[in-house]
Amino acid sequence: MTLAEMQRDFQSWLVDASEDAADRLSAHAAAGLAVYQNNYRAQLVSCLEHAFPQLRTRLGEEAFRHTAIDHIDHCPPYAWTLDAYAEHFNETLRRRFPENPDIHELAWIEQALSEAFVARDATPLSPDALATVDWDHARLHFTPSLRIHVMTTNVEAVWAALCEARTPPESEMLTEAGGLLVWRRGFTSRLREVDALEYLALVQLQQNGSFIDLCEMLVTRLGEEQGVARAGALLASWLGSELIIDVDPNQARPLTGFQRYSAESPNNSFNASG
Repeated sequence: MTLAEMQRDFQSWLVDASEDAADRLSAHAAAGLAVYQNNYRAQLVSCLEHAFPQLRTRLGEEAFRHTAIDHIDHCPPYAWTLDAYAEHFNETLRRRFPENPDIHELAWIEQALSEAFVARDATPLSPDALATVDWDHARLHFTPSLRIHVMTTNVEAVWAALCEARTPPESEMLTEAGGLLVWRRGFTSRLREVDALEYLALVQLQQNGSFIDLCEMLVTRLGEEQGVARAGALLASWLGSELIIDVDPNQARPLTGFQRYSAESPNNSFNASG
């Protein structure tokens, strides 16, 4: 037996408990192999428990453990680090709990918070850098830690209660779907609930980054004055939350479009401190 064959059989025994693989490895090592398999599965269960503590509380110990074992059976580790093992747990949750979007959204929050914490560092854009931006051609770039997701349930309230060891409210569907925002600010991962319009704005900007396209979308939905004002308010909020790391092209040009409207409307000044 070559080393590669032995490694394949050992993996087959760990993942699938293949008796054929065990026989090929050693007819007298069944007990020893069982120890390795038990350790393998216990470590993966522990990994999922640490990755989803609030989900574990919400589901209950027994239901979470059964779901974790199901995931281990269908999704063996694929990366060099166990930190990546939780990435596809939501797929197992969707298969086991197809009618429970609250469970899927709670799992997304915990996974997104973990991903944001280890995301690449980036320096937030200073509001002073906006002075020379040509808004008709500007493209916004968000921090690499930003994660967005549709929210159809009251999961943010449930998650907050679980984190504070309070009795969480019963899960319920929202009258109007909104969005969830996760990013890292400094050394802290943050979660914020946003309305449907801000969620759509962020989805659009992640696709092409064009600020003028965002303004046109908001004007179409809200009318010219309210649409442009909302664009300015969103920009100020994102800057204040340190979500934006760059705007390009950042060149001094004549005032156009959005800049003219802001200059002519005293009530449209940005407050980027929030």
